[in-house]
Parts: sequence; structure tokens; C-alpha cells
Amino acid sequence: MNFKILVKNIQHTHDKLQEQAIHSVNIHLTIRNWLIGFYIAEFEQQGADRAKYGQRLIDELALSINIKGLSARNLKLFRQFYFTYPQVATVLTKHLHQLGFNTITQDQSDKQKKQNSTPNILIVQTPSAQSKKLIMQTPSAQSKKFKKSELLVPPDKLINHLSFSHFALLLSIGEPLKRAFYEIECIKGNWSHDELKRQISTLYFERSNMSRKPEKLSAIIQKNSQTLTPSDIIKSPFTFEFLGLKAKDVVYESDLEQALIDHFEGFLLEMGHGFCFEAKQKRITIGSKYYFIDLVFYHRILKCHVLVELKTQEVEHQHIGQLKTYINYFKKNFMASGDNPPVGILLVAENDRALVEYAVADSDKDLFVSKYVLELPSTRQIKAFIQKEINR
Repeated sequence: MNFKILVKNIQHTHDKLQEQAIHSVNIHLTIRNWLIGFYIAEFEQQGADRAKYGQRLIDELALSINIKGLSARNLKLFRQFYFTYPQVATVLTKHLHQLGFNTITQDQSDKQKKQNSTPNILIVQTPSAQSKKLIMQTPSAQSKKFKKSELLVPPDKLINHLSFSHFALLLSIGEPLKRAFYEIECIKGNWSHDELKRQISTLYFERSNMSRKPEKLSAIIQKNSQTLTPSDIIKSPFTFEFLGLKAKDVVYESDLEQALIDHFEGFLLEMGHGFCFEAKQKRITIGSKYYFIDLVFYHRILKCHVLVELKTQEVEHQHIGQLKTYINYFKKNFMASGDNPPVGILLVAENDRALVEYAVADSDKDLFVSKYVLELPSTRQIKAFIQKEINR
């Protein structure tokens, strides 16, 4: 064996086992979220003290659990996941046995209740406290009957090929046939979360229905689609919260992108124009989705937030639209009494050029032109900084 083969073997072994480890984490996350939805649904229908909590159940639960990632919003999502994908129960037994759970049939549960009046809860600690019993087949789960005309993707395929971030997107699709279409195409192409989102937003399902040759359209879509990588799974907020990681631990940047973010922070602070650093990779939640703002400053002279977004690819209209969305979010949720409206700076660092765009809410253009531009660094200064970083 020569040295090159040694290197290749080690690299191949690392990559394959890393991929399997990440895949395993993803499956466990999906199972956890489905089970949480299952627990909540069963409590709502059969809990002895469910009336005590009523409409406040989810909020009370989120406060009582106090686990990162199990917010009220996510708990509602997990409950929806259970109701939308009840067929997942049929493939959980094997996974649960591997995790140390013993599954109990509904008949066994009923017999247990008759013998010792054990309540119909989902996890029961045994006297030895060494194993856990899980009731999988509850009346409400069994009542989920599917029409024969409905197209169902095998649940084992769903669990093994889709991350929970995929499911979070699919849950927004109310029509079962349309949802199954995207499930199949996503599995076929091993699509990333962003690719699935893009195909849904560009109406791939509707275009396929209108196409005379849908198989040809499918071939074109799959050829040009972005495939899922192991790092895509770890970057999902659901996953890194599940693993107890911080956002900054899982934000994968290119060398140029990371250098620009790190150095631009220092660049603004060194200019002495009143920039006060607040956050890097600031996570915000809009609707049911997570977004990350590259850099957030507060300007003590302008009395406003300054949001910085960096792109290393060609600038597109949605980039400015995205930045304006962040600005409006900050305006609504962070703007205090006496503050001026926030402003955004979009940096585009391509290999052959630099571009700087300023953005504000449209209603604040006059304020921006007359006041902000006096204190913010000029376009010329920022372009020179970007070019220097690119050259370095």
C-alpha cells in the first residue's frame, strides 16, 4: 500500500462514518419530534387534567420543559407533524428498541389498566428503572385511516431520506397528493432543504401538472437541483438545538466569507463613527422559520441598529429584499423609544468585483439620505476594504 492509498482510505472511512453518524442523529431527531407531537395529542384527548390547561397547554408545556429548541412554536409544529404523518408509527418499533424502549400494544395497555389501573400514559418507568415502556398503538393513532386512493410514500423512506427541516417545509402543504409529490421528488434527488423550498416556491408541482411531458421536466429539475450534504443537516436549527450546540458552532462559511465577516466587524469599530457591536450570526424567527443576520451593530450617534449581510455570489433582487425584511423585523421588535429606524448594509464580494448596497424601509428613504449617510462609511471605503480582503 502506498502513501496516497493510505490517505485515501482514511479519508473515505472518515467521510462514510461521519455521514452515517449525522444520518443517525437526523433519524433520532425526527423520531423525537414525532413522539413529542404524539404525547401532546394523546394528552389533549385523554389526559386526566387536560381541562386544567385547555388552550394554554402548549405555552405551559414550553415553560415547564425549559429545553432549548422546545419552544411553543416548535411544540405546535411537532403536534402537526404527528397528525400529518401518523404512518411514522409503523416504523418506529425497530428504532425504539435500539434506544432501549419496550413497545407495548394497545391490548397490553388495556390489560395493564384493568389489573392495576395504570393511567394510559405514554412512557412508564418500570420498578427496576432500567427500561422504559412506550405505548405505540393508542386509539387516536389507530383511528387514522387512509383512503386507498391516497398516495403514501413508505414511512421508512421518509424517515431515512428526509431531515426534519424537510418535514417542516412539507407540513405547510395541506394537499396530501401535492405533499407526496414533493416527498418523492425530494427523495429521488436527495434535495437539500433550500432546494425543496425553492422548488415549492417556484410551483414545481403545478408546472408538472401543466406540462405535456412531466418526466422530461423532472429530469431537468433533478439535473440542476442542489443535493443534500451531511453539513446541511447539522446546520439545521432543529439539529444543532437537539445536539446542544450554539449557532456559531454550526455556521459553515467559506474562508473568504468568514474572513470578511470577522474583519468587517473590526473595520467598522475602528472607523470610530459610533458603531457598537451587538451580535454575530444573530438568529431571528419570522413565522416558523429561522434566519441569521451576519452582523448586528447599534450606532450610538444615529441611535439605530445597523444590520450587515454578506454574499459571496452574484447579487440578486431577493438579497436586498431579505435585508429589508430583517430591517422591518428589527423596526417592529427591537426599535426602542427614541431610536431611529434601522439601516442595512449589503456587501457582495465576488472574485472580480465588490458591490455595496444600503437598504432601509422604503418609507424612511428621506431620513436615510439626509442623516444616515453622514455617519455611515462611504461606499468607496467599504469597496476598498472588500477588495483588500479578496486580494489577501
